[in-house]
Amino acid sequence: MKNILYTLLLALLTTTVHAQKDPSPIHVEIRGEGTPVLFIPGFTVPGSSWKAVVDQLAEQYECHVVTLAGFGGNAPIAFPWLPKVNAALENYLQEQNLQQVTVIGHSLGGTIATWLASRENSKLERVILIDALPAAGALMIPNFDPEQLAYDSPYNNQQLAMSAYDFQQMATNMSKGMSLNTEAQEQIKQWILQADRKTYVYGYTDYLKLDLRDALKNISIPVTIIAADKPFGKEAVTKTYQDQYQNLENYKLVVAENAAHFVMFDQPDWFMAQLKSILSTN
Repeated sequence: MKNILYTLLLALLTTTVHAQKDPSPIHVEIRGEGTPVLFIPGFTVPGSSWKAVVDQLAEQYECHVVTLAGFGGNAPIAFPWLPKVNAALENYLQEQNLQQVTVIGHSLGGTIATWLASRENSKLERVILIDALPAAGALMIPNFDPEQLAYDSPYNNQQLAMSAYDFQQMATNMSKGMSLNTEAQEQIKQWILQADRKTYVYGYTDYLKLDLRDALKNISIPVTIIAADKPFGKEAVTKTYQDQYQNLENYKLVVAENAAHFVMFDQPDWFMAQLKSILSTN
């Protein structure tokens, strides 16, 4: 009997230790004082990508800068990845008791910000979306059906099996389309290469499955969308955003000229002026 009790106790202690060591879906750095602003980066991108912005805003705002699990050197988590990230961010807002918070999200981070704003009883003040869509999969995949997207797919398996050299070549090509700034391209490439490979592959599947177009009807707070005009041009970009956000009643679309996906790197001064103007508006 004593042996049985000892075994049960050992199992309980082992389970507790493992639970304590489970990596977090999000990692947050806080800087500054004042009205809270939550920064959510894009896919593979660490919170440090917001450094130039936070350096200027931290004198007036309490900046909560997020890095997602599997990126920026942080440990990966079990899948599904994105639902756990979303839940962790929702819990973080509640635990920190953040009031009148503005959420600024780039790319995937903007999609997550949209989800946070669409929740029932959301306490967000406003959201600022940087080159972000509520349903990226619908734009990229013909006959889009989220239910048909699975982790186990030929494309995902190919990416998981890709050699380090081939993955680096892919990252190099991708980064060139994400910014017009050559230094930024190199940094973006390094962020992709530093990402946990499974999070990169399966996390992107989670991202493509997310379709918030109908949930836009639940958002009543002000939304500003800052979109990049490259590579498709202002007219095409405007139509894409109008189509994707047609269920959102209250939003302002601003198109950044001569900028690719990382608007904050391609037009930093213009971008900062936009943020400061939006944040100062009651």
